[in-house]
Amino acid sequence: MDRGQAHTLEAITAAMILVSALVFALQVTAVTPLTGSTSSQHIENQQAAVAEGVLATADENGTLVSTLLYWNESAGNWHGATDDGYVRGPPPTAFGDVLEATFLERGIAFDLTLYFVDDDGDRTPVPIVDLGEPSDHASTERRLVTLSDGDRLRNPDESVSGTTLEDASYVVSDADEEQALYSVVEVEIVVWRM
Repeated sequence: MDRGQAHTLEAITAAMILVSALVFALQVTAVTPLTGSTSSQHIENQQAAVAEGVLATADENGTLVSTLLYWNESAGNWHGATDDGYVRGPPPTAFGDVLEATFLERGIAFDLTLYFVDDDGDRTPVPIVDLGEPSDHASTERRLVTLSDGDRLRNPDESVSGTTLEDASYVVSDADEEQALYSVVEVEIVVWRM
């Protein structure tokens, strides 16, 4: 009987030590519903990497510049833009198709914005696609793009128009009228889970 009591006392002592260690560990770390989990951080990192890859590929194959030139000269806005001045979904361009397949079809929303430095030296945003307000866990990627005076605007069917940036009333003004360089702009994509 003494032996059974000793094992019981030993088990109770071990349980108390285990519970004490658990209580101490929970007091040391603050875990709340808003604490980011490692899986959430992994998803954000993955979205950022995909957004970076999409921008790099589009810049390399020319579809990014083509989308930036998808400008409606007569309306002074993007083709298919709302009265607010931006497109409410992916632009109907090759780059827009990639954005839809890569993000929207996987439940990821995005905003696409063009930034340029205006005549006063201020960094000015021009939204191209606005799908809403990004969440707190959104990922942002940016890419610099060079536009030349001879770049031609695109028609609604994405064909090349006869109007060059030099002759157009484009949203970005000509940075250097004496050179063939029109402007260097920054394209920003913000992605987040819907």
